[in-house]
Amino acid sequence: MRVATNSYTNTMLDEFSLLKNQQVNLQNQVATGLSVQAPSDNPSAMETTLDDLSSQATQQQYSSNITTAQSQANSIYSVLQSLQTLTSQAGTIVTEAGDATKSQTNLNSYATQVSSMIKEALQLVNTKDPSTGQYFFGGTDSSQPPFTATTDANGNITGVTYSGNSSVNQIEIAAGVTVAVGVPGANTSSSGAAGLVTNSQTGADLFNHLIALQNDLTSGNTTAISGTDGTNLQNDEDNMTYQVANNGNIQTQLNTAASFATSQSNSLTTSISNASGADLVTTMTELNQVQTAYQAALESSASIMQLSILNFLA
Repeated sequence: MRVATNSYTNTMLDEFSLLKNQQVNLQNQVATGLSVQAPSDNPSAMETTLDDLSSQATQQQYSSNITTAQSQANSIYSVLQSLQTLTSQAGTIVTEAGDATKSQTNLNSYATQVSSMIKEALQLVNTKDPSTGQYFFGGTDSSQPPFTATTDANGNITGVTYSGNSSVNQIEIAAGVTVAVGVPGANTSSSGAAGLVTNSQTGADLFNHLIALQNDLTSGNTTAISGTDGTNLQNDEDNMTYQVANNGNIQTQLNTAASFATSQSNSLTTSISNASGADLVTTMTELNQVQTAYQAALESSASIMQLSILNFLA
């Protein structure tokens, strides 16, 4: 008697399809670490996972912003320290040169030192961000050197012009939380971020004050040196002290934000794993079982097909 093969064929194809789909699904779980591969697998878990993945992407952007801001803050801090040292040295020169017993030769020597300090300060305030090539102290106009100098025939700087602005870029480091790392080179208004070189709120005007000191030293005006110059340069030193302290506060805020971002990211990773994470040991075991069943089905189908051919030939 011949055995009909249509029912066997359809059953085998259905079995192959089911086992193949199970195998692909389990392989995807192993590859991604997620047990939920499609909304139909678990609609509620999929919704939670998608929400968490979106939040995680946002958190990763915050972390990236924080890292960028920390790098900028560290670079700026290095410049601020150098400028603070420079203003302190200028104050020392004022104290020493204000002594009426100093000769003009002594004062000329001090003038030469101040001239070098002005040039050094100009290089510092035109520092670029090594990672972006943008200038740190031009406000939001960071594509060109913010400070340019005018010199005399002897190469001494006689004036410095600021071409930046007093605005600063805000960087978002958490939901609704922004921080301004940059420092404008000058701010002559009564509000906004304190200017690094010129700040009308505190009376700071570093380049003009250093140039005035240079001129007074050259002319031997010890009265102005110990009087006006000393007062003005103290304002510059105080302003620089504020800038260093403010940068330190910003770095503390960024470090706190970085820790919070890491904690949030870890929490989201845990939430994603709890909602849709695959137990790899269990998943691998199930995958092996499905692969074994698939192999057995192939062998079984081969036997059935061989039997069918023999029955057909009988």
